[in-house]
Amino acid sequence: MAITSANQLELLQTAEAVAREKMIDPALVIEAMEESLARAAKSRYGAEMDIRVSIDRRTGRATFTRVRTVVEDEALENYQAELTVEQAKPYLAEPQVGDEIRDEVPPVELGRIAAQSAKQVILQKVREAERDRQYEEFKDRAGTIINGLVKREEYGNIIVDIGRGEGILRRNEKIGRESYRNGDRIRCFIKDVRRETKGPQIFLSRTAPEFMAELFKMEVPEIYDGIIEIKAVARDPGSRAKIAVISYDGSIDPVGACVGMRGSRVQAVVNELQGEKIDIIPWNEDQPTFLVNALQPAEVSKVVLDEEAERIEVVVPDEQLSLAIGRRGQNVRLASQLTALDIDILTEEEESARRQAEFEERTKLFVDALDLDEFFAQLLVSEGFTNLEEVAYVELDELLVIDGVDESTAEELQARARDHIDAINRKAMENAIALGVEQSLIDFEGLTPQMIEALANDGVKTLEDFATCADWELAGGWTTEGGERIKDDGVLEPFDVSLAEAQDMIMTARVALGWVDPEDLVAQTEEDETEEDAEA
Repeated sequence: MAITSANQLELLQTAEAVAREKMIDPALVIEAMEESLARAAKSRYGAEMDIRVSIDRRTGRATFTRVRTVVEDEALENYQAELTVEQAKPYLAEPQVGDEIRDEVPPVELGRIAAQSAKQVILQKVREAERDRQYEEFKDRAGTIINGLVKREEYGNIIVDIGRGEGILRRNEKIGRESYRNGDRIRCFIKDVRRETKGPQIFLSRTAPEFMAELFKMEVPEIYDGIIEIKAVARDPGSRAKIAVISYDGSIDPVGACVGMRGSRVQAVVNELQGEKIDIIPWNEDQPTFLVNALQPAEVSKVVLDEEAERIEVVVPDEQLSLAIGRRGQNVRLASQLTALDIDILTEEEESARRQAEFEERTKLFVDALDLDEFFAQLLVSEGFTNLEEVAYVELDELLVIDGVDESTAEELQARARDHIDAINRKAMENAIALGVEQSLIDFEGLTPQMIEALANDGVKTLEDFATCADWELAGGWTTEGGERIKDDGVLEPFDVSLAEAQDMIMTARVALGWVDPEDLVAQTEEDETEEDAEA
């Protein structure tokens, strides 16, 4: 194939046809042709030469140019593509390093092998341009819904024709009982778009919670306009779902707007999701109130929230237990996902039994430790006293409100409580010293003898040992493994040491040991406060 006047126009026509078929810029096809012709020319004139080809965008004429670059004497390596300043003087009046000398060379004849190589270069460039075009088109559409046609099925995965590309709906992203045939129309959520070596991969989903949220946005104009916001979605795909909504217009009921006239809006979403039942719940900033809503249709008698552990305890009437839990735990599981809290459900009978057990345990503590009769001990528990420290160090007036307690009785109670605590502390310190606790840890401010004993039993016997502890090792915490939250017990957790208190004690120990500069600590605290203010 020779680049002659007979086929110059054919180059442009070919570029236009390929660009139109692949839906890419014709200029990219012409650039690929220029590169392929340049490679062919190098094979004809020599691989060390810098041959460049330019195709005129109007006439199709291909111009072959040899380029030589002016370099410094010591940098001269390629005699075919470079020359020194002295060698360039016959060609340029005042040559400078970096100048280029261009000479037009005769066009080349493309043999069979060269033509095939040129064709491969063009096809490769076109494929790359097509992949880039697909990625650029779909990367900004991640998080939206797209309509497509089922093209084929591969190992349970559905390949979907989505216009200018193909998406893959993996079998774990399909709603359980769905099946498709070639040519079926399908609506999916674009979950992710990745650039990979074999081209952009567009991953679709019909089980993602965001798919339901986007469907509601399409069906409910108030959501699209931002008057109503979807705050959370939890799904058991194909079976049941819960969606929490809030209205920013007091005159619009968010639940009613999502349900629609005679359920028309929610029914459209249900039909798309193969009959998935949807509970629409009003969102509330108060977590216990929100949880009560999320557990609908079950009724809740009482809610106890543990914010630090991100757990919540729910008490329901005995006859409501099965409804609150749901079939195979579905209702409570979805409510937990919606609120991002671990939920413990108790019946009123179970909660009453537990409260009675706690009452009896505290009563026995006061009977044994303070040498009281059972009735008097029960009075203390009824007034809210839970441990000896509260009795020993509370203001005297708080004891005087108890029926039958005068000032001398109150003082006697506090004296007995303090004596008992002192005896426990002496015993704890003796045990800690016997275990090998060093004086540095005993003298550390903030640790009681019982805490020191607990640390010693856990192998923490010096201030250095204490300073290397993590905050959760002292105060306890929660970790998530395989989607399940697991409790980590802390050494000082029985003494009600919070995570923040544990952090302060550990940092104080590190400062005392010289591991941390106090000025750095102050600077870090100020930086954290600045960030918190900025976020606020």
